[in-house]
Amino acid sequence: MKLALIQQVCTASPDDNRSRLAASIAEVAERGAQLVVLQELHNTPYFCQTESVDNFDLAEPVPGPSTEFFGALARKHELVLVTSLFERRAPGLYHNTAVVFERDGSIAGTYRKNHIPDDPAYYEKFYFTPGDLGFHPIQTSVGRLGVQVCWDQWYPEGARLMALAGADLLIYPTAIGYESSDTPEEQARQRQAWQLVQRGHAVANGLPVVAVNRVGHESDPSGQTRGIQFWGSSFVAGPQGELLAEASPTEPENLLVDIDLQRSEQVRRWWPFLRDRRIDAYEDLTLRFRD
Repeated sequence: MKLALIQQVCTASPDDNRSRLAASIAEVAERGAQLVVLQELHNTPYFCQTESVDNFDLAEPVPGPSTEFFGALARKHELVLVTSLFERRAPGLYHNTAVVFERDGSIAGTYRKNHIPDDPAYYEKFYFTPGDLGFHPIQTSVGRLGVQVCWDQWYPEGARLMALAGADLLIYPTAIGYESSDTPEEQARQRQAWQLVQRGHAVANGLPVVAVNRVGHESDPSGQTRGIQFWGSSFVAGPQGELLAEASPTEPENLLVDIDLQRSEQVRRWWPFLRDRRIDAYEDLTLRFRD
């Protein structure tokens, strides 16, 4: 399968962001992409740097205007498309939601972000209700997609549950970057840890992992911080954690990667981790902490 990752800088104009995404989708479709993955909350700047009730105006229903726009692109180019939207479910109820489109433009399925961070410059708990759709792969014409979103990528439990439900690959739309006061050494540790933990999911589950991050600097509208430098570095890892492709840490990029989905079968025969799991011994995993 030919996979495309679109790593983009976001501006203040949703129309501009969608227009450039449409051009990139057309470009990778011309190069043979069958599955295209976009970054987290790609329609707008990363608005969670501040807590402002006015930002809820950016949300929209699913289905809604963005699903019509991106569904039409999936249909036009006959590809499967993974998007990331700010969902208005009801008054006062909002989610960070991935929407997957089939090649005919229909919605193949959705996933609502389960793990919601709340850190300086990442005030997502103010905006997003935790997901309630569980960890279930979305069936598409190119395979069963285990889609999660950003902060979910740090949790092995979600990756494992997707694998146990038959996912063919794990996909993480992302918006993560450096806090400008961190030292270069600390910045490097953070970026490496982000990649390593996801490559670990690939190894532990015998599945390819796809992470698509935004790139560029976005200022803090409140002026309390110096904003976020998103570190790009979108990548694809194979089922043994091997890096198949990696995008620039500083520049927008459309990255095309060939993935052999049959390889997971062989890797799992060599390393049968699912066979050797002690499911009779894991009940304490449901505890917050073992006192």
